[in-house]
Amino acid sequence: MSFSRRNFLIATGVAAGATTVLSACSSGNAGGSGANKAPSVEKAKAATIAVGTKADSTGPAPEVPGAVKGGTIYTLDQIDWDHLDPAQLYSSYESACSVLFLRGLTGYKVDSKGNTTLVGDLATDAGTTKDGGKTWSFTLKDNVKWEDGADVTIEDVRWTFERLFAKFVTQGPRYPQSWLIGGDKYKGPYEGKHLSSIEVDGKTITFKLKEAHADFNFMLAMRGFSIVPKKHDTKEKYDKRPFSCAPYKIANRSIGKSASLVRNEHWVAETDPIRNGYPDKFEFQFGFQNLASTDRYIADQGNDQFTLSLLNEVAPERVQKVLTDPALKQRVLTQVDTTCYYFAINTKRVTDVKVRQALNYAWPSQQLKQIRGGSLVTATATTIISPLTPGHKDFDLYGKKTKPMGDPDKAKALLKEAGKEGQTVVIAMQQSDNSVKQAVAINSALSKAGFKPVIKQVDKTSFYSQIGQLDNKYDMFAAGWGPDWPAGYAVIYPCFEGSQIADGGVNWPQLNDTGVNKAIAAATAETDQAKAAKMWGDVDEQIMQLAAVVPDYNPIRNYFHGSKVGGVIYDSGNTCIALGPVYAKA
Repeated sequence: MSFSRRNFLIATGVAAGATTVLSACSSGNAGGSGANKAPSVEKAKAATIAVGTKADSTGPAPEVPGAVKGGTIYTLDQIDWDHLDPAQLYSSYESACSVLFLRGLTGYKVDSKGNTTLVGDLATDAGTTKDGGKTWSFTLKDNVKWEDGADVTIEDVRWTFERLFAKFVTQGPRYPQSWLIGGDKYKGPYEGKHLSSIEVDGKTITFKLKEAHADFNFMLAMRGFSIVPKKHDTKEKYDKRPFSCAPYKIANRSIGKSASLVRNEHWVAETDPIRNGYPDKFEFQFGFQNLASTDRYIADQGNDQFTLSLLNEVAPERVQKVLTDPALKQRVLTQVDTTCYYFAINTKRVTDVKVRQALNYAWPSQQLKQIRGGSLVTATATTIISPLTPGHKDFDLYGKKTKPMGDPDKAKALLKEAGKEGQTVVIAMQQSDNSVKQAVAINSALSKAGFKPVIKQVDKTSFYSQIGQLDNKYDMFAAGWGPDWPAGYAVIYPCFEGSQIADGGVNWPQLNDTGVNKAIAAATAETDQAKAAKMWGDVDEQIMQLAAVVPDYNPIRNYFHGSKVGGVIYDSGNTCIALGPVYAKA
């Protein structure tokens, strides 16, 4: 996801037990119908995420009808985890996996029908604020244990947020660093100094912010703010082996191949409203392309019956076979996603806006859509903010809807005006069988438009770490962004505001435009929900006029799994499969 934000959506203010909701995507089709009609990105309805009460925040997690305890759940996915230190963790895939062994102050509770509620995870409730969001307090639950049996303490909680400021933290979400008073000067806790805007009293921690953020408790639900024990903080090494206070702990890892999770015998179910902890073990298996995993799910033999994927989806080559077969489709979770996948254009390397606009006109949207599997799995994007996210504005500056195959003549004309005919464009893509096919279509389309494309396939596991470096050698790179929580702010601010340009940051285009920065500041300061949403849509269009990215597609997720996996439910808060309720059928 991965992957600062502000009161964009919450008009009524937030306090413990409030009825405020945030919108999240819902396709209205959770799979299993046997129908072969694709859900519509444009017509998908927003779900709601309510702020739960103190009672909602108590454990154990709601029972899943028919669930049984025991057995092993396996996974089949393409890549290993690049980061496991919460401070470095931003991708939705890693977040989906880490919920089994990481816990934060707040989190998302998902019931058996897919309804999602923000609750206190380690905290007794979803947080309280008395001044509209400038000061937030959370009280730590009793009897929460680390995997060695020691208590999770309020000092661990403070340590977690203070270590976010350490020099070795170069990845991950950076909202607290921007929002907390004094965060611009603080250097972390390793020299023995506390950040004064984080206060501890008994079992309560209080955060003091520069400005009101009525959605602070939603921000804390990101796995990037899971708690780290002060005693076992190994700094950079923590990224490979974090400590658990959740139902499972890491037993062993073979980097790039597998990871085993076993029960954390010190986890207390009564403290956890999110995770059921049904299986005895989770065996994560890496290195499997979509086609390989899809074919194994179709065959549904042996341990594959107890297997699911958190990243891999139904392979494009098998979409028609799987989604039009009622028996197979019963084992597919289909969900429209809020993500927009785009190709970021490095504005420090491609400085001429006409060249960037030419790339947008030349883009082979229809060809790429068909390679990915057609309308059952993808919808062409023309904007940065997804149609499912508050702040979306419907526009199509580069004629993708009227000329979905691309407009090479328009692109050539722009290149000629810029005096850049034949310009070389170095493009990075995440290595996969399908991206190799997409690269052929991109190469052909850009060549016809007068470019000289050079396309490089980059290792998927470290891809985002590589493109996050300011001195990367790419002119364009495949990227994707879903809001950290539903709002235009969560899409635009981290990825396009000039102050967010940094090594490890997610302003991948390195855009620092005065007009855009001012528009972002104005939209951030707007407290009226409807007005703010319109302003974010206008900022989106302003960025697209500068052609900082080429919007590619909005995904329709199709997650396949084995016949003996139960409790497969979508988590609207984290936009992924919720592993908390998953169980192995007897």
